[in-house]
Formats: sequence, structure tokens, C-alpha cells
Amino acid sequence: METLLQAALYRERNLIERFFSKLKHFCRVATRYDKLATNYLAMVQLASMRLWLRAYESTA
Repeated sequence: METLLQAALYRERNLIERFFSKLKHFCRVATRYDKLATNYLAMVQLASMRLWLRAYESTA
């Protein structure tokens, strides 16, 4: 039972780590080009939506 739990946690952690790795390909996000937190958050959201749309488009 413990092994199954560890495998599930590993899968979820790996998914999150791969997402942040892809997110860092956006230069504005990786270098924190924006000075205001609201602008930075908006850029992170836009980059996340673009990654999601790209993944969704490839499965459709």
C-alpha cells in the first residue's frame, strides 16, 4: 500500500516539475522581467494557458 502511495506522489510531483520546466521556457517568466507582482502573475497565467492549449490541441 505504501509503495502505491509513493508512486502516486511521485507521478504528481513529476507532473508539476515538468510543468515548471516548460514554464521557464518563457523568458519573461524565467527572468521575472515584470517588476509588479500583478503583471508577473498575469504573464504566468498567460504562459500556463498557452501550455494548456498546446497540450489540449495535441490530444484533440
